[in-house]
Amino acid sequence: MPSRNPGVLTQDWEPVVLHKSKPKAQDLRDPKAVNRALRSGAAVQTIKKSDAGANKKAATAPVVNVRKLDEGTEPAALNRVATEVRQAIQKARMGKNMSQGDLAKQINERPQVVQEYENGKAVPNQAVLAKMEKVLGVKLRGKIGK
Repeated sequence: MPSRNPGVLTQDWEPVVLHKSKPKAQDLRDPKAVNRALRSGAAVQTIKKSDAGANKKAATAPVVNVRKLDEGTEPAALNRVATEVRQAIQKARMGKNMSQGDLAKQINERPQVVQEYENGKAVPNQAVLAKMEKVLGVKLRGKIGK
C-alpha cells in the first residue's frame, strides 16, 4: 500500500468541464427528436433513399406471366410410390415379422415415413428406398416384378 506523504498538500483549482455524451444514431432518427431540432432551429439533414422499400432486383427482371410459368414448368401431380413398390414393402416387412416402427428404426427414419410409403402417399426418395432394400432384402427400385 502506498504511503502518504505527510508534506504540504496542495489543491488544484482549475475548472473541470463535463460534456454531455453524443446522442446515439437511433435517437437522432426518432421523429420526436427531429421535430424538437426543427423547432429549436438546429440544422437537420434529411436524405431520401431512392430504392427504400422496393424490391429493386424484381423490378429489373423481365416481366413473365405467372400463369404461363406455372402451366409450363410444374407437373400436374408429383409421382407417388407405385402400387408394386407399396405391396413389395408390405410383403417383405410382414415376411420378416416387423412392424412399421421396427422397419423405421432400422432404416433411421420416422415411422410416418414407412407408413406413407406403404400407403402410397410418399414421393419416392431413392435413398430411403435403398435403405429399405438393404434391410428387407427385396428389390424396390428399377423394374419390379418384370
